[in-house]
Amino acid sequence: MSRLNALRSRFVDAPDSLGAKARARRWNWFAQTFPDLSDMSVIDLGGTASAWMRAPVRPAHVHVVNLEKPPTDLPGWLRADVADACDLPAAVLSAQYDLVFSNAVIEHVGGHLRRQMFADSVHRLAERHWVQTPYRYFPVEPHFLFPGFQYLPIAVRTSLLRRWPLVHTPTSDRDAARNIVMEVELLSITEMRHYFPSSQIRFERLGGLVKSVIALKAR
Repeated sequence: MSRLNALRSRFVDAPDSLGAKARARRWNWFAQTFPDLSDMSVIDLGGTASAWMRAPVRPAHVHVVNLEKPPTDLPGWLRADVADACDLPAAVLSAQYDLVFSNAVIEHVGGHLRRQMFADSVHRLAERHWVQTPYRYFPVEPHFLFPGFQYLPIAVRTSLLRRWPLVHTPTSDRDAARNIVMEVELLSITEMRHYFPSSQIRFERLGGLVKSVIALKAR
């Protein structure tokens, strides 16, 4: 078990892991796409304040919207509120932002109608956006680090989740495991093009295979 947990750290969690290197490349790509980022007001749908505090880039102002209660001791350039990105309050919708950012969130919001509501929020909040999501047909499911996990029946995924040590938050409870499994719905390229029809669709690759899909509008 400890050897498998060490394997997860090597590939995903450790500062020098493959996952950390991929995140660093994505941040660099993001900064290159928006060279005036340091002057921008950014709203992050579904992100966390801690992720921005660790990030190698810093916009002029970041507003994080998430369903989880945020920390209270935030720097002046960073604000965090509890809200549903698919059904944002008027105070958020009426604010002025230069850019909408979202990383690996749209696959968690729940079903086509909710994904469409999420995309509608993105389009309404700002002219420019960067929305990334893991690609459904990459061989290894990124949340559970299990090959082909996304293609298996829910009952099989639930059983695997209760025993597979490489998941981020393991649980032996059947109902909790089923909820975790059902909460993730990976998207295809076609779906991303549907939700973001006027956006440029870019691909993040690993070993020549599409690993994630990014819908972006830079101007």
